This record gives sequence, C-alpha cells and structure tokens, in this order.
Amino acid sequence: MKAAAPLKPQAAARRKSRFWHTFFQQKYLYLMSIPFVLWVFVFSYLPLWGWTMAFQKFKPKKSFLDQDWAGLQYFRELFHDDQFFQALRNTLAMSVMGLVAGFIIPIVFAILLNEVRIGILKRFVQTISYLPHFVSWVVAAGIVTKMLSTDNGAVNDLLVGLHLISEPIQFSGKGNLFWTIVTASDVWKETGWNTIIYLAAIAGIGPELYEAARVDGASRLQQAWNITLPGIRSTIIVLVIISIGHLVSIGFEKQFLLGNNLVRDYSQTLDLYALNYGLGMGRYSFGTAINIFNSVVSVILLFAANGIFKKITKESII
Repeated sequence: MKAAAPLKPQAAARRKSRFWHTFFQQKYLYLMSIPFVLWVFVFSYLPLWGWTMAFQKFKPKKSFLDQDWAGLQYFRELFHDDQFFQALRNTLAMSVMGLVAGFIIPIVFAILLNEVRIGILKRFVQTISYLPHFVSWVVAAGIVTKMLSTDNGAVNDLLVGLHLISEPIQFSGKGNLFWTIVTASDVWKETGWNTIIYLAAIAGIGPELYEAARVDGASRLQQAWNITLPGIRSTIIVLVIISIGHLVSIGFEKQFLLGNNLVRDYSQTLDLYALNYGLGMGRYSFGTAINIFNSVVSVILLFAANGIFKKITKESII
C-alpha cells in the first residue's frame, strides 16, 4: 500500500499534461468559443444580480445600498394571490397540450415526409411547412383571428357549409376553447421548423438498415416503427427533456395577441401575469419574484426530467 502512494502525484501530472496537450491542440476551437461564453455570461448570468430586487422594496430612484429590504414579503404575497394560481393553471395546461402536440405531430410529419420519393414535391412541402415559423406572432395571430371570425371566417364558413353547425361560433369569445386555439396555432406555426431537426436525425440513419429490412420483406410502416423511430430516439429524448424544462416559461406573445377580456381567465400565463401585475403596475419587486419562481421551477423540472430519462432510457443531456 505504501508503494502505491507516489503514483497519485504522477497520475495527476499525467492528467494535467494531457489537458494542456489537448488545449494547445484545439486552441482555435477554444478561441472560437470565447465570444459565445462572453455572450452567455453577459446576457444570462450577469442579469441574475437583478434577482435582489425580489427581496427589496425596490424604488428606481434609489441606489442599491439605499433600498429597503423586504425579505420574503413578495413571495408570500405571490403564493396568497388567487390570480397567481389561475395563471399557473393556464400556463401548465397550455404547456402540456403544446408539449404533447408539438412532440407527436412533428415526428409523424417528419417520418411521412421522409417517405416521399419525389424530390421536388418533398422540398416543396418542407418549404411550405416551415415558412410560418418566420412569420411574427403579430401577423400569425391576425391570420388565426380572421380565420376564426364570425364575419366570413374560413373556419365558420366551412362548418356552416358542411352543415355541422347552424350559425357561426364566436371562437375568440369562448374561454373553454382558448387553450385549444393557442395549441393549434402554435402547432401550425412551428411544426415545419421542428420537423427539420427530426429529418436531420433521420438522415443520419444508415441506409443499409432499410435495405436489409426491405430484403426481409418489411413494409414501410414496419421500417418506420423498427428503424426510423429507434434511430432518432436520442434526439426525441433530448428535445422532450428541454421542452419539460420550459413548461412554466412559455412566454406571453400568443396568449396576449389571441386573448381578450372575454377569455382572460384562460389566457393569462405566468409571464403575462408578471407583465400586468408587476411591470404594468410598477411593482418591480413583485414581478421579479414571479420570474424567480419561473426560473427555479424550470431548473427543477429540467433536472427531474433528465434524471428520470437517465434512469429509464440510460440517455440524458447532462
């Protein structure tokens, strides 16, 4: 045992030597990464200093040292506010619906698109499908609102023409339909863009696997189920884990633009709640407390989802 002790400094020296050897061998890659590291530090980590506002009775005119400290006062107010729990319900409901629809539909669409053998048709469909991603939500919300309108709206005209309804439905005024409208709008806008990721993963599957399956008499459906889906499993798991981490941080653009006073009880998300009851009313400390809650819950969900998938599938992002 005593003779083995001197090996530890030698092992540490070898590891250090290998590190510097790798560093100098890949020095240009490290130099290229410096701007991105600085960008993340400046825009993601440096603003965390602002979290101190949640523990202060923040007044914009006062310096940091002159602020009055409030402790956990704003967090107690947050957890005793019925509007907060309503916003949390809406956020989780739309997030889960968007996660399920945004997870299944792009995968199915990517597999179907991969089966198209006519190159021009395949490129045309792919281009048309991802173009809505580049349209701002202001324009997209206007299109959706017009399509659902009771005044010559395409959806109502179609339903009336098929005799499924006797008179137009005011979709934008029904709260119980708002979550579905937001989810469907998001799927229409982002499916094509998300499909690109899965198509790239499918392109990495060896063609010899499909050739062997065809020789064995496998149909296209069997090939998709036994080769394509297992081949992109890692990509699916990574994207699902990241999506779970954003369950409470879905933003507010869609809800703000598609919502109105008639559906307010269903349209208000946590980010919109922070905007209306925090920044909108000059309660900066209260708004910061809401965002801290969002960030902490997102980190917990991310690590929890990563741990679960790591234990079940032996794959993770960390």
